[in-house]
Amino acid sequence: MTIISSPGQSESNLQTNEVIIANTKLRVENLYKIFGPSPESIIKQLKKGVSRADIMKGSKNVPAVIDASFSVAEGETFMVMGLSGSGKSTLIRCLNRLHDPSSGSIYIDDEDITGVTDRRLREIRRTKIAMVFQHFALLPHKTVLENVEFGLKISGRPSDETRRKALETLELVGLKGWEDRSSSELSGGMQQRVGLARALATDPDILLMDEPFSALDPLIRRDMQDELLNLQQTVKKTIIFITHDLNEALKMGDHIAVMKDGRIVQIGTAEEIVSSPADDYVAAFTSDVNRGLVFTASSIMKPADTLYLVHDTVKTASVRLRQTKSDAMYVVNKQRQPVGLVSDQELARAIRKGVTKLADVMQTEFPKTLETTPLAEVLTLCGDSLPIAVVSEKGTFRGILEPLDVLTSVSGTGEVNIPQNDVDDKGAQ
Repeated sequence: MTIISSPGQSESNLQTNEVIIANTKLRVENLYKIFGPSPESIIKQLKKGVSRADIMKGSKNVPAVIDASFSVAEGETFMVMGLSGSGKSTLIRCLNRLHDPSSGSIYIDDEDITGVTDRRLREIRRTKIAMVFQHFALLPHKTVLENVEFGLKISGRPSDETRRKALETLELVGLKGWEDRSSSELSGGMQQRVGLARALATDPDILLMDEPFSALDPLIRRDMQDELLNLQQTVKKTIIFITHDLNEALKMGDHIAVMKDGRIVQIGTAEEIVSSPADDYVAAFTSDVNRGLVFTASSIMKPADTLYLVHDTVKTASVRLRQTKSDAMYVVNKQRQPVGLVSDQELARAIRKGVTKLADVMQTEFPKTLETTPLAEVLTLCGDSLPIAVVSEKGTFRGILEPLDVLTSVSGTGEVNIPQNDVDDKGAQ
């Protein structure tokens, strides 16, 4: 994902905003939304450095979104987080032009929708964008099925196709058998499932979700978060999700934008937001986060030399450990999968006894974890102080974790260095 920086972002964040990908679905450039009688004049003042607070004191204008720029990759869940009044809900309503931007550009598939005709805008809303609202926005006098059919009928689809697609989508969100119930009879969680089904039924490329779970009870909210995560594995939509809850943002988002007073102050992955907050505002948000659930083994993994079972011997292994000043080293097979661990003490004893094969001295039981494992789960492997082998999904050796590094990173007393060669898997920073 390509991220174009906003003035409020730190230099460290600017340095990570240079990754470019080919599958950008949504791109926002220098977006402003000013409520009030003189938006053009206010934008000029903002560009000259006049503060938002001073503008609101001295005029009847409210700068709701100020110079926002970002891009979202196809299939990504992009979270926008901030306190009430930060501009996040105004921002998402600009993306489908429920609020017309005062200045700037919004590109969907490289088409700037800020300059399209009303007819083209209606077509984009029918085919490319759907919205899920905080308070469900269902039609209370209609059934569950009729609510889901509503958007399909507006798009002019044949009645038989409308019915079939609505039924399929209700089954997808777990509401099969509830089609004929009145929407007003449903619980809050089920009503939001209907809202989600209505949005998905038209098969939009982009889902805009404005705090969709904030009105739900905590347990139902967590269930809906899990439901959406599971659903996204199937539908793979591009999602822009507004929230004021950091834990929700960390759980749901591929990338997170943090807003304050109309500006985007930081954009990054969950790990980047927690490990390198751009300012005190972001740091305050992240101060109580359980770092063990945010950071994974790859966050603090160290590269490490290995020995090869097929050609290394006890003597060559002893030399390698002395050269690298290591106490222990992993042994890998031809597929670079760890099969054992040798220590300098075991190698010294083996040399005295005349043992030559690594297979005769290496430990075949050793701590091992996937690079995607949260550090909270890695803690159970830190008991015997051995370096922990980190492997890929295919079992390939990637590096090691030192138990002390795991403990300090989870406690927040150690520095977490995000591997730069891995950050562009889903996009940018």
